[in-house]
Amino acid sequence: MSKDIQAIIATDCGSTTTKAILIEKKDGEYRQTFRGEAPTTVEAPFEDVTKGVLNAIQEVEELSGRTILDGDKIITEVNGSTGVDAYISTSSAGGGLQMMVAGAIKTMTAESAQRAALGAGAIVMDVLASNDKRLPHQKIERIRQLRPDMILLSGGTDGGTITHVVELAEYVGAADPKPRLGMSYQLPVLYAGNIKARDQVKEILNEKMALTITDNLRPTLEEENLMPARLEIQNLFLEHVMAQAPGYKKLMSMVNVDIMPTPAAVGEIMQTISQIHNINVIGVDIGGATTDVFSVIGEIFNRTVSANYGMSYSISNVLADATMKNVMRWLSFDLDEKEIRDRIKNKMIRPTTIPQSLEELKMEQAIAREALRLSFEQHKLLAVGLKGVQQSRSIADVFNQENTGQSIIKMMDLDMIVGSGGVLSHAPRRSQSMSMMIDSFLPEGVTAITVDSIFMMPHLGVLSRIDKNIASEVFEKDCLVYLGTCIAPSGQAKKFGQKIMNFKINMGGKTIEESINFGELKLFHLGLGETAEVELIPTRNFDVGSGKGKIHKQMVKGGVVGLVIDGRGRPIAFPDDHDEKQELVKKWNHTLELYPA
Repeated sequence: MSKDIQAIIATDCGSTTTKAILIEKKDGEYRQTFRGEAPTTVEAPFEDVTKGVLNAIQEVEELSGRTILDGDKIITEVNGSTGVDAYISTSSAGGGLQMMVAGAIKTMTAESAQRAALGAGAIVMDVLASNDKRLPHQKIERIRQLRPDMILLSGGTDGGTITHVVELAEYVGAADPKPRLGMSYQLPVLYAGNIKARDQVKEILNEKMALTITDNLRPTLEEENLMPARLEIQNLFLEHVMAQAPGYKKLMSMVNVDIMPTPAAVGEIMQTISQIHNINVIGVDIGGATTDVFSVIGEIFNRTVSANYGMSYSISNVLADATMKNVMRWLSFDLDEKEIRDRIKNKMIRPTTIPQSLEELKMEQAIAREALRLSFEQHKLLAVGLKGVQQSRSIADVFNQENTGQSIIKMMDLDMIVGSGGVLSHAPRRSQSMSMMIDSFLPEGVTAITVDSIFMMPHLGVLSRIDKNIASEVFEKDCLVYLGTCIAPSGQAKKFGQKIMNFKINMGGKTIEESINFGELKLFHLGLGETAEVELIPTRNFDVGSGKGKIHKQMVKGGVVGLVIDGRGRPIAFPDDHDEKQELVKKWNHTLELYPA
């Protein structure tokens, strides 16, 4: 299809803003050319999401000179500078997709159900399991209280025991929850459990709920089959949940491919990039209330939402969970604890304010490092190999089993980190974004660090449903900003200042030969579009990708910041002495040119 496509308009209907972008074919290549935005119109007085969409598209029309609208219709036939080939959209208006998941065993089917829901772009409000230590009346009360948009019910391998699944279905039936948006429809329940229990689940829920049945998430203990459930969740989201939001039926009739939940679209572009370039990717989107982390490792895609870590509405949670000590370790100056707490409370009350002084900016970026670190820790807990694989003989054994899943994320195998969200995309200096991502994700070996320029990943995710190559081309040329490459030997030394690696960098016809000591950072200006060949010779306790003490050679890409060599160890080592620590942080900030002198 791509050879005929001339222009595509894409919108993302967020909870506050609707963003439109125009993608056009210019001189034989696809580029994002113009963008517009308008307030989202799902609430009174408009109560029609398409109004915001048309306003955003109208701004693109005015800027680009291309006629896209005919009244309130989109012209989907190109004739010179009139019309577009397709209109596509994503949405998280109305607070996105809120789900509750239930599974027989907390560390097995319930966790598979959680992964299926998160991968489909949902916020998981709670996870119910037969063995979650809650009494029946507490479970029923919880379902009633939360009022999710949808419930995913799973449990049992095919042909296995059905008691636990039937029990969960009975709790859902007894709670009889009412949907969050609109009372005129039945709450969608998706059953993806043991096929033997289907008839009983039907009997319990068919009258009360809009029940849909799909393939089992865990057909056997050894395999996980998430795709059918993920696709079904997205369909139900459109047909049941979104259909209740004002103006959605109209929007659904306007688009050329199904509307996708915004986070699912971001997941889609991550997977597309990973497949096309055959790389392992981690992406993060840090917002005011939540932080989404995506990973594509090998063929396996995972997404998690840390609904309690963000930079405005939930900034207090970050401080509470990270601890004051962990936030303060990133600062090179002393601040009174009371003052920090006051500043954080102000940010919660006035979420749209931005730092007014250099001190405030450093403070905000210290908290961002901890929000990202905590969200990534949560992600690693869920991105695990299967639990309970070939370890159980009976259901009783499974209940007693220890948590055995190993995280599939190995930082040494990671090729790229993509950051997005205000604090990363709009940092006053790009080096600040790079520093925040290195400090929170702790990449090992050789890793490319990038940011999303204007958060167009959702648009490109849904575009990849039409044409993967166009989506990938625009992603590479207009969406991704290469900050540079981080080289980080993994390991720990006995003392600061000890040599941990020699290295050679061949760039632009000259060779740099140096070494790095434990606790040091170095920056080399390797520009955008430039490459260098590096030869890394770590000492025997350190590894940069080929094993401890082994030489590693690789081509690396430059970027707007350059090549960072990080000798601070994994995890990053800080001196015990308070003044020494502040001096060292000052040195790191100076090396990476983070702030004005």
